[in-house]
Amino acid sequence: MTDPAGPSYYQPTDYDAGWPLWTKLYLLAWRITAATIYGWLPSRCFGARHAVLRLFGARIHPTARVHRGCTIYSPARLTLGERSTLGKGVHCLCVDDIRLDADVTVSQEAFLCTAGHDVDDPARPLTTAPIHLGRGSWVFVRAIILPGVSLGEGAVAAAGAVH
Repeated sequence: MTDPAGPSYYQPTDYDAGWPLWTKLYLLAWRITAATIYGWLPSRCFGARHAVLRLFGARIHPTARVHRGCTIYSPARLTLGERSTLGKGVHCLCVDDIRLDADVTVSQEAFLCTAGHDVDDPARPLTTAPIHLGRGSWVFVRAIILPGVSLGEGAVAAAGAVH
């Protein structure tokens, strides 16, 4: 007998099949480190915070700043240029690459999201696309930057905006 509601919601997809073991181990190690060492560093310990992020593959210019309270899904997908800043409480869902050029500011509680789901496909497979924030751009407080967005040089994403 067939299901009148259509195919099962739990049909296997490429996303459901899982990531390679090394990726799972990397993410597990990062989660443990983020919840302990990275999360416990005092506010002004930029050098130590950056060292931990670099240990997990982040590319951070020495003059860039990642403030305490930033949630970063996968540091290996994060690149920060000269004098770029991630403010307190910024969320970076780095399933794909997030690149900030020089002099970029991402204000408090903004959300940079490189992943979503294909809503036109009943299986809702994971989709990803990189985010690029051009030189001198500014993402204001609680703005949301979605997969595939590229802000040009000097662009501004207003407070609470969705791009």
